[in-house]
Amino acid sequence: MKKWVLFMILLAAALFGSVGYYNFVVISGKIEAFKNRPEPNFPVTTIITRHQDWQPSINAIGFIEPNQGVMLATEAAGRISKINFINGTAVSQGDALIELNSKVEQANLKAAQVRVPAAKADYQRMQRLYKNNSVSKADLDTADANYQKLLAEIESLKATIDRRQIRAPFSGLIGIREVNLGQYVNVGTNVVQLEDISTMKLRFTVPQTELSKISVGTPIMVQVEAFKNEIFSGQIAAIEPAVFAQSGLIQVQAAIPNQQQKLRSGMFAKVAIMLPKLENQIVLPQTAINFTLYGTSVFTVDSDSRVEEINVKVLEREGNHAHVTGIDAGVTVVTSGQIRLSNGALVKEVEDKALTATEMPKL
Repeated sequence: MKKWVLFMILLAAALFGSVGYYNFVVISGKIEAFKNRPEPNFPVTTIITRHQDWQPSINAIGFIEPNQGVMLATEAAGRISKINFINGTAVSQGDALIELNSKVEQANLKAAQVRVPAAKADYQRMQRLYKNNSVSKADLDTADANYQKLLAEIESLKATIDRRQIRAPFSGLIGIREVNLGQYVNVGTNVVQLEDISTMKLRFTVPQTELSKISVGTPIMVQVEAFKNEIFSGQIAAIEPAVFAQSGLIQVQAAIPNQQQKLRSGMFAKVAIMLPKLENQIVLPQTAINFTLYGTSVFTVDSDSRVEEINVKVLEREGNHAHVTGIDAGVTVVTSGQIRLSNGALVKEVEDKALTATEMPKL
């Protein structure tokens, strides 16, 4: 019995020993293979930093207004007798756009004008008689008053007739009329929109912290959704004297020439206030910058194709590019593929069009 137990113990020891030896040989082989495995080589795209000009700007969103714009309305009640414009056409200052029926007023005016020669002759006759002491001063004053009253009555009738005509207060583009020929309108009835769009105004706000950077005459660049690929130029025309206490923003108005009449009132616009250009700056693609809770950094590549992470400061971003400090010109910087990198990693520079930065979305 003892021999049988001893035999089983020796058999188990031999079995476990062979298994352990096998595992030892396999693991040793894997360790040796791991030691001899080539170092990982990560593909990346890079650029070499260089000095270039940077155009700083202050970005904002605003809405466009006409140089002048008004909804024309009636000053008197009556029936529309004439409409002298075509919807959507240009009109000149002083043009009679709408005429209300004024036959009664015209008749009263003619009646008053007919009495003018007699009233004037009566006044002149009284002047001659007064010089000859044939009439009293009261009679002369009465004749003068009657004559002046008649002239005033004529002026009043002319003003009444003029009020029954809606004239263009300025030259511009007329809109779509809201009334029809023969329609009876009351005082204050809206007739048609008139806007001078030869020069447009752009109203927007900027933080009060940027106030020292702008002034009247500062150039701006404007983009609107209707013409995505076109940039409109203008300049700041006015700055509100007071800051909104609740928001800390200040209102700014700019003037934009609009000879082609592409800009229309009510459009929302993306505004870039162009500040003085900065020379000899470092500009990087935004894809090269690592944004983390601890700051911003980039990976640089040395002559041995190994990377090092260095901290940079992003001063301003515009489109796909960023203006940075903390790095010199002539340094190779990783622009894509850095997600698996760490300090000292070996990289291989490649050209990959799929890594090209796409255009940033616009308004």
